[in-house]
Amino acid sequence: MASKSSLPEDDFNCPVCFDIFKDPVLLLCSHSFCKDCLQKFWREKKSKECPVCRRQSSMDNPPLNLSLRNVCESFLKEKSQRASGGSEVLCSLHGERLKLFCLEDKQPVCLVCQASRKHSGHQFLPIDEAALDYKEQLNAVLESLQEKLEEFEEVKETCDQTASHVKVQAHQSEKQIKEEFEKLHQFLKEEEEARIRALKEEEEQKSLIMKEKTEELSKEMSTLSDTITAIEKQMVAEDIIFLQNFKSTIESSTCTLQKPQQVSGALIDVAKHLGNLRFRVWDKNQSANTPVVLDPNTANSSLIVSEDLTSLKRTDPRQTLPDNPERFDLNAYYCVLGSEGFNSGSHYWDVEVGHSPGWCVGVTTESNQRKGDTFSWKRVWRVGYKFEEYDECKTFNELRWHVTGPVHILKQNLHTLRVHLDLDKGQLSFSDPLQNTHLHTFKHTFTEKVLPFFRSAFSSLSILPLKPSVTIEQRRLC
Repeated sequence: MASKSSLPEDDFNCPVCFDIFKDPVLLLCSHSFCKDCLQKFWREKKSKECPVCRRQSSMDNPPLNLSLRNVCESFLKEKSQRASGGSEVLCSLHGERLKLFCLEDKQPVCLVCQASRKHSGHQFLPIDEAALDYKEQLNAVLESLQEKLEEFEEVKETCDQTASHVKVQAHQSEKQIKEEFEKLHQFLKEEEEARIRALKEEEEQKSLIMKEKTEELSKEMSTLSDTITAIEKQMVAEDIIFLQNFKSTIESSTCTLQKPQQVSGALIDVAKHLGNLRFRVWDKNQSANTPVVLDPNTANSSLIVSEDLTSLKRTDPRQTLPDNPERFDLNAYYCVLGSEGFNSGSHYWDVEVGHSPGWCVGVTTESNQRKGDTFSWKRVWRVGYKFEEYDECKTFNELRWHVTGPVHILKQNLHTLRVHLDLDKGQLSFSDPLQNTHLHTFKHTFTEKVLPFFRSAFSSLSILPLKPSVTIEQRRLC
């Protein structure tokens, strides 16, 4: 008995498409055709006749010729093994070597496929040329994903630093709270415990936020890493394997992840826990307070904010602090903001500038960014003392601060500056309380919340406490 491979190849060709049978069906006239070829022939002829003998068929869906299908599959498998020793990838339709790549269908084809109706009018490239072109395209996608992974790594590193700094802030704040409360009477113990509890809750909340953010970043980084690994694996695969998988690879490599963002407001709100701590128990202790406290989370890393958050001084070298969105960077110079903003009412605060050779004090809008490229002096209303004669400021190109935006430059320095912000009248006034001298008034209608603004390039600045007074009203007895 002859083997399957001894039969001529024409015996396995469909009379319609002249290709190896694919899902062959059998008519009653004993002729077989590819299922799709027969249905297409019937649609075009509008008659259910045999394409060979023209005999009419009474069946809408002829049965599959299972024996012929099995023989064709065996024939193709046998032909493939004979042609390449079982290692070369061949055309699944014709058993020929895949030498070309169809640019329209994005798949490798053989020479018989090229001449078939299915690829009529299509453009082709040799396998090696197509592989080179598409590897370049996929390499661009790979580079983009690698850059995005680097961005995630940078943000994750900042998040890790922030999480560590939250722990430090919580520890330092707890220590300061305890030191303050030790100076009070025993009846303040309940207040101390309540504040420690609030701090712990915020620490847990902020730590949880950073933990969730870090886990989210790790998950997204893992996704990117898996995609990159899959692409890199395809990049080193054989050209034919690479091109066979190219379509699915390029689809799966599409990255929908958004650019990683830093977490705003992730640091401990130190000002809330420590700001005017003594004044908040003044109802029981009658202590002095400062009307404004500094927000250390906004302080430039070259500034040190005091433990009671009422003074600042420059430090060299600069501190290692998280580059959180609220903080002024080095390009924004030596700046810090008050912890609470104002959008209505009348507010006073006194600042001891102490004859510093370089300073400015005022207010800025809450939306004014704190980074060098986005920070705008045009949105800072301030009074300052010029210091052109200092070589250091020239070296750091810091003369620009007093000639840009709403600013009034004092010709003579002073010891104490009083700031009066009246948002209802749209006025910001500055005076010397020691000399009882008016210095300057800005008239401006603020449409958003403003924050106290402080800058000291050389020495320290301090916010002075208010002096509480008690008025005793005497009444005559009837």
